[in-house]
Amino acid sequence: MSNKRPSTQEKRFTTMRSRLNPLRRLVLGVATIAAASAILLFSDLDSRSSAPRPVGASQASLRIAVVQHASIEALDEGIRGILDALAARGFKEGEGLEILRYNAQGDITTSNTIAKEVSGADLDMIITGSTVSLQTVANANRFQASPRRHVFGITSNPFEAGVELNFEDRLDHPPYMAGLGSLPPVRDLFLLLQQIQPAARRVGLVWNPAEANSEAATLMARDVAKELGLTLVEGNAETSTAAGEVALSVMARGVDVLWVSPDITVSTALEVMVYAAQRSGVPVITSLPGSAARGSLLDLGANYYDVGFEEGSLAADILQGRDPATIPVENWMPVQLHVNLTALDGLRSSWVIPDSILQRASVVIDASGTRKQDVPADSPPPSLVWKRERGALDAP
Repeated sequence: MSNKRPSTQEKRFTTMRSRLNPLRRLVLGVATIAAASAILLFSDLDSRSSAPRPVGASQASLRIAVVQHASIEALDEGIRGILDALAARGFKEGEGLEILRYNAQGDITTSNTIAKEVSGADLDMIITGSTVSLQTVANANRFQASPRRHVFGITSNPFEAGVELNFEDRLDHPPYMAGLGSLPPVRDLFLLLQQIQPAARRVGLVWNPAEANSEAATLMARDVAKELGLTLVEGNAETSTAAGEVALSVMARGVDVLWVSPDITVSTALEVMVYAAQRSGVPVITSLPGSAARGSLLDLGANYYDVGFEEGSLAADILQGRDPATIPVENWMPVQLHVNLTALDGLRSSWVIPDSILQRASVVIDASGTRKQDVPADSPPPSLVWKRERGALDAP
């Protein structure tokens, strides 16, 4: 109870009220009670309407929020896979399902605002794509009296994202959450680099230490580089605007190739990274398929459409009654290779892509255009367990 003394205005109101006749005091009292009741009813409306709907609720009343952090091809493809998987299971937008789409466009303040909005909204589920979206939604959701069911994916290493997941026990997670991680095949990419250009020794990297997925990839890269006799030349960029300048400083330290990891901050500035590398006559390699169309030499990483489809299938399972508390967090990395032969032009040293590698590529870009190739799926089963190698996480 407050000890604040009544103001002069409050005293005057009290004096006026004491002068009212009994009938007027009665009317005023009834009106006050009615007003107070209305206020209480209105204040309770939000908590009642925000309560998550029970498992098995009528599909005709379903409302889902799909949240992504930025507009890059990997995330866009992942979100497309999520929506296609839901539709394949009968959860089609406009047919008993309302889907609310949110995109923070790479801005962390916007991402936090979106997270607060969706975690407090009248929703049956929140689906996130990217590590930042996972973090912001999970952190906002945990403070709700009744947290929304949350399915996450398109994230490298959710265990290091600070969202209450336990690496040692993949079933130890908040009971309303379920999802999967997709660790990038960093070792395979560096081995591919050595196969294409054995003389390459110094690998440039621009990354944002504030991104958990970027940190996970960097830790793996440090171990792999040491194992393979490579040197990782690093520079930190906390914003996409700074990434270009940092890339130029990395180039000035003498590198043979520039690697772009699954870092959203840096990948949104990919064209700037490619330009910086071209000025130094070195190619760009990435862990983000789809980047070859934007100027990189080769991409080896997740088929993010397939990752999204797996995440969407998991969401459909839960909407149909599966308990998220019983679902372990798995690693799901369906790998694909993209090659851009036009990126060989202007390099300061000779780079040759062997036919054996081109035959493995699902996308090849050359002077005649872009062609897609049918290649055997290079993806592990979704039941893979995680393992720890030399202090860093990697896929078996």
